[in-house]
Amino acid sequence: MDNFKIATFNVNSIRSRLPILERWLADNRMDCLCLQETKVEDGSFPASFFGDLGFHVCFSGEKSYNGVAIASTVPPDEHGFGLGDGEEPSGRTRIAWCRFGDLRVINAYVPQGKAIDHPDYPMKLRFFERLEDFLRSRGAPKERLALVGDLNVAPTEIDVTNPKNKKNHVCFHEDVRKAFRSLCSMGLVDVFRKHRPGEGEYSFWDYRVPNSLERNIGWRIDHILATAPLAERSIDSYSDREPRAWERPSDHTVVVAEFRL
Repeated sequence: MDNFKIATFNVNSIRSRLPILERWLADNRMDCLCLQETKVEDGSFPASFFGDLGFHVCFSGEKSYNGVAIASTVPPDEHGFGLGDGEEPSGRTRIAWCRFGDLRVINAYVPQGKAIDHPDYPMKLRFFERLEDFLRSRGAPKERLALVGDLNVAPTEIDVTNPKNKKNHVCFHEDVRKAFRSLCSMGLVDVFRKHRPGEGEYSFWDYRVPNSLERNIGWRIDHILATAPLAERSIDSYSDREPRAWERPSDHTVVVAEFRL
């Protein structure tokens, strides 16, 4: 394996976004594509779509909510779903993982949290703690490991438009930002920020905000993190805004990173 390109994309319903994926993948060769919010039961997942494009795909989903998938140009040596710690919820439709030789890819869809006074918010914070334990069980921080996906947190003020108005938002509250910092402190590098340190870089533009993409009112909540042995081999990372402007888009767009392995 030489250069390795990985992308993460919250599709907000996989079957609705197949035209977006087909168009984007035609011009963007990826070795690994991690998807979140597929919102489909396994029996209805469009596996043949990926097979026709030359991908092997593993997936775990449920009707109308959550759902994760990893598509890759080579079959993984092993794969699985969930956090595997015996705690509920298991995270089976929020965590997918694959191993390709000595490279591990973890695809995560962290709970959004709803509101800081909602029971889902402490569950979100606990999910981050469980995710740390899971990553350690998979070799972090010493092994080559990428954690990608919709982590539902904008970690710094430049990762969201108008941060002063977002202090009590579940994706920007100090508690969840602290959880993100704790995750990174175990030896993960924010690969996107390594290559794109400036302002105005986002991955999500809310449908409910008029002309949010054109006005660039957004959030960076989709991430590509990597352990140091992998991050030091990164050569680029970027958010591709184009698919968000296409017909019937997701409210997220694709985030990409490339590594020289």
